[in-house]
Amino acid sequence: MPDQRRAAPERTGPVVARALQILVAFTAHHRVMTLSELSRRARMPISTVHRLATELVACGALERDSTGSYHIGLRLWEIGSLAPRGQGLRELALPFLEDLSQVTRENVQLAVREGTEVVFIERIAGTGAVPVLTRVGGRFALTATGVGLVLLAYAPLDVQEQVLAGPIERYTERTMTTAGQLRAALAQVRAHGYAVSDRQVTTDALSVAAPIHDGPGDVVAAVSIVVHYGSASPQTLAPLVQTSARAISRALSPSAPNGPSAAWKPEDHQTRRIAGTVQRGRPPVRDTR
Repeated sequence: MPDQRRAAPERTGPVVARALQILVAFTAHHRVMTLSELSRRARMPISTVHRLATELVACGALERDSTGSYHIGLRLWEIGSLAPRGQGLRELALPFLEDLSQVTRENVQLAVREGTEVVFIERIAGTGAVPVLTRVGGRFALTATGVGLVLLAYAPLDVQEQVLAGPIERYTERTMTTAGQLRAALAQVRAHGYAVSDRQVTTDALSVAAPIHDGPGDVVAAVSIVVHYGSASPQTLAPLVQTSARAISRALSPSAPNGPSAAWKPEDHQTRRIAGTVQRGRPPVRDTR
């Protein structure tokens, strides 16, 4: 008589969660770790980390160097590049970002919102541009950067309230850290269609950002330009960033007849005139206060 007993279902949930806990232990400041370091950051026993890390190495999610330390594997990067809000948006927006970078020679950034944080999915560094703290794949607070303020301004109300309830991190003496300040700033973003981060992240940088809309009109991303403080005014930069954002938005729309060809190009007269103003603003005027 056949055995009527059924095998117990495989419990994959906790295993997957622990494997993910190992992967997210890696950060920009912890790119390579020994087994003991990985165990400490993942808050799991060394034996468990060793077993799971071995499996992650086998499938390419982790790699192990000659010293025995671990780092993120190429396979994980390949999988991550398939994320539609990341690579797909980035590839579509890249021609317009390159145009904006070409005519201004400043930092250009593309970002999306993930929960209550900004995730940067592209950054083009301009020649001699001001150093920035952001990196592709990096996260930042919604309350300080230009792209963050744009994404927060158009985020669902519950997300806004969660962020404004704090705590709100301060980066410089000019960082807005009260709910009242931020509510007023978000209202300005919605009224004018762009955000300004004036020395809120570093005292030598000014950022102007604009929203990117999808076909239905929802804000799905933001584009920004970051310049040396004093080299150009927000009113000068805003038309450049808004034009780039509109071009990307048109390309995102299913009804766009020609996609990227609808973008503005460096030859556009007004763009060249404004960009020339930005470039002539160098060398930057440093904040001495």
